[in-house]
Amino acid sequence: MGCSSCSSGKDGQPKGCKNNGTCGTDGCNKLTVFDWLSNMSLPSGAIPFSCVEIRFKNGRKSFFKNTENLSLSIGDIVATEASPGHDVGIVSLTGELVRIQMKKKKVEVDSEDVKKVYRKASQKDIDIWQKSRDKEEAMKVRAREIAIRLDLQMKISDIEFQGDGSKATFYYTAEERVDFRQLIKEFAHEFSTRIEMRQVGFRQEAARLGGIGSCGRELCCSTWLTDFRSVNTSAARYQQLSLNPQKLAGQCGKLKCCLNYELDAYIDALNSFPKTEIKLQTEKGVAVCQKIDIFKGVLWYAYEGEWMNWHKISKDDVNEIIAANNNNEKIASLEEFASELLEDTKTDFENVVGQDSLTRFDQPKRTKKRRNRNKRRNTTKNTSEKQTVVSNKPKTKTGNPENKKRSKPNNQRNKKRRSSNRNNDKA
Repeated sequence: MGCSSCSSGKDGQPKGCKNNGTCGTDGCNKLTVFDWLSNMSLPSGAIPFSCVEIRFKNGRKSFFKNTENLSLSIGDIVATEASPGHDVGIVSLTGELVRIQMKKKKVEVDSEDVKKVYRKASQKDIDIWQKSRDKEEAMKVRAREIAIRLDLQMKISDIEFQGDGSKATFYYTAEERVDFRQLIKEFAHEFSTRIEMRQVGFRQEAARLGGIGSCGRELCCSTWLTDFRSVNTSAARYQQLSLNPQKLAGQCGKLKCCLNYELDAYIDALNSFPKTEIKLQTEKGVAVCQKIDIFKGVLWYAYEGEWMNWHKISKDDVNEIIAANNNNEKIASLEEFASELLEDTKTDFENVVGQDSLTRFDQPKRTKKRRNRNKRRNTTKNTSEKQTVVSNKPKTKTGNPENKKRSKPNNQRNKKRRSSNRNNDKA
């Protein structure tokens, strides 16, 4: 949101210009262009380039001739030549950058595809243009209902009115050829305007509609990507990605365009790696490649018959082993090279910030009934333990009071016997 009308309002809430791709300052539109030559003046005697680039709905751009020598700048609304009538668009690029873009896209200035700019749009032109733009959403819903009723295998993705409101272009996607002759008749009767059907691919549909990708950013095709290159599954294989269609497919249902971004770097890195089909000959046995890591420059090998034991070897060592095998020489074993690359990947993390444990949600919460049951069990266990402890204590010789009474006469008898024995000894 680069324009002033799309800035934030009160409490940080975005205002939104609600122009739906027709912002006058060209700051929040799809496929916006920065004119990095705007501050540079032309050399003396040079004539400014006569063509301009004009943008229409959803990033559709075309080149037009400025035959009337109008003073145009980025963001001006102009009326351009169309068939039939005229169209209304916004100037997106002027000057020498237009010459570079036309050369890049191989469009010649004198070709019939480059049409004329009539004039700067008047207020009447802008009003008609805005009214026709307001009809597009309701027409799209009604057009889809008609296509479903006719049982046509197609999807109407977008509708674009011409600037003067004399023609409506229906963009649709279909996997097979569709006979829409009856559909055009019903559209012309329903909407009372000239109808043009234009088929687009699934990538072009995603570029027109826009969206958010799995990376969290806006789609590349709707923001800056202008050319669509073919993407193959070999790009995923080169980058060691799993061939999962749910992860490799984008919003359009095709392979993601970003698979081609780093493909050249991966191919250059793989040139220094040995081929994975080559087997290593050792005295211990034949080793087969199981996996490679392009970033670390490491390969994993396993002996035939011992598939569970993998040996981690650097690519330089593997190339050395292959060179020795080509000279009919065998190494003793892979352990000689793999022992140097044994690494302790176990790391101890400390809780320096004071976060909670990551497994705090793994244990289910106990209900009140379970807690009450556990309390009852604990109380019964404690009482039983106390009883066992009391029973195991040694018995003390306390004696009964009756035994004490009985013991007194016995003691007196013993004393009499002792005294009698002493008197006998004296005699």
